[in-house]
Amino acid sequence: MPYIMQKKEDDFFTRVYEVTKLIPYGRITSYGAIARYIGSGRSARMVGWALNACHTKPEFIPAHRVVNRNGLLTGKHHFGNSSTMEQLLENEGIIIEDDRIMNFNEKFWDPMTEL
Repeated sequence: MPYIMQKKEDDFFTRVYEVTKLIPYGRITSYGAIARYIGSGRSARMVGWALNACHTKPEFIPAHRVVNRNGLLTGKHHFGNSSTMEQLLENEGIIIEDDRIMNFNEKFWDPMTEL
């Protein structure tokens, strides 16, 4: 039974990674938007868990482009130091003040409507 549960988790994580890799440079999305797109609308927190584990993957997964539904950099502590996520986003033209994306609506990428 644990193997089956792990397999389901692996499939979920893989789907999260595949969508995350499609987020265009200079755009951001939310954990919930990814969850809805992959058919698990109430699993935003699991999307966060998946992205927290993506550093173990050999390919680049732009997890820094995923924030909470209010534009807050809630996952920033998973990037080595507290400013890495902010620096990566600012390098892509995202405006951030006090850990919140100021141009959230302008930069938001919704996979439900854009894929």
